[in-house]
Amino acid sequence: MRVLVVHNRYRTEQPSGEDNVVDQEVALLRAAGHDVDRFERRSDDIAGMSLPDKALVPLRVPWNPAARAAMAERLRVARPDVVHVHNTFPLLSPSVLAACRDAGVPVVATLHNYTQVCPSGTLYRDGATCTACVGKLPLPALRHGCYRGSTVATVPLAVNLLANRRRWWSGVSRFLCISDAQRRTLVANGMPPGLLTVKYNFVEDTALRRVGGGEHLLYLGRLTEEKGVRLLMAAWDLVARAGGLGVPLVIAGAGPLADEVAAWARGRVDVTFAGLRDKASSRVLVSRAVAVVVPSRWLETFGLVVVEAMAAGVPSVVAGHSSLAELVDDGVTGLTHTPGDAASLASALGQIVRAPTSLGRAARARYEAEFTPAAGLANLVAQYGRVVEESRRDAPTVR
Repeated sequence: MRVLVVHNRYRTEQPSGEDNVVDQEVALLRAAGHDVDRFERRSDDIAGMSLPDKALVPLRVPWNPAARAAMAERLRVARPDVVHVHNTFPLLSPSVLAACRDAGVPVVATLHNYTQVCPSGTLYRDGATCTACVGKLPLPALRHGCYRGSTVATVPLAVNLLANRRRWWSGVSRFLCISDAQRRTLVANGMPPGLLTVKYNFVEDTALRRVGGGEHLLYLGRLTEEKGVRLLMAAWDLVARAGGLGVPLVIAGAGPLADEVAAWARGRVDVTFAGLRDKASSRVLVSRAVAVVVPSRWLETFGLVVVEAMAAGVPSVVAGHSSLAELVDDGVTGLTHTPGDAASLASALGQIVRAPTSLGRAARARYEAEFTPAAGLANLVAQYGRVVEESRRDAPTVR
């Protein structure tokens, strides 16, 4: 099968699991013998643009004629059977869908977040789930500056949502949700259910497996409010005041709260702030963990670090909502805590330290059943095959 993958890569200083998913899917398809081409832009390139070009970037978020023309030329040369779109913000825009329509090529799009119904893509504001813009003019997003805390920065996203919502829904043959929880949330917030199907992300297997009970509790991810980092710090302070757990907490990652986390951890023997780690050292940290902690306050669409922990035979402690509760079977492959509740999280951390190693074995078994590359490849190719067949069946007959 000939596949063209479309993706706008995130900035290097803000590492994205989405970029990793795209790279792994491309490598998996190529290894299986499929012909995969890539049509990409990189947000890193904005820094090297001239001032006039930088000024035009926000204006082109909703519609980029140059990206449409370049996409049309790539389609003409590559002649793919199917186009797989991941992220079009900020340098591609939904104009790439128009090029696909003109070329008669079916489109599959993976939904990594909630940008189809929410300008910021999170359905989260001020510490709680927010649906103020769903199905309406996205004026609340502008009023609250939902993207980077800035009204000006939010304007292109709000215009994009308003101008292109129907274009996405008519121009994409199948949206791939990365959890059933995400699908249910999107349907409940107005997306056509017939366009949405579930295809879990897969995770590469690892030879680094946990041996014994582990050495530390681990938070590995973006250091932001919605990821629950402040909640974790509050819970750990409760743990410390109660005498500790006998194992340290390791926090690894980067993000807006990095300085705050570093200051909180400084001078403590029960906390290590490890900063941003590469893939290899992250795997080592996971393999040595008692558990991975994912206390997210927003409605996570998947939870890649949870599945990476599963592959290493490591259980997780997660907020008991969204895809996280779908991934973790409470008391079997890990533990859940009441979302947003520091005392509940502190209790779960204490329980996981005392939990039997059977939780790690059950987590590994779940990985082998649902999240391996083989399972990911089968699901992905099946989705491609369906939309290609539908496209050929629905194409007008030439006489």
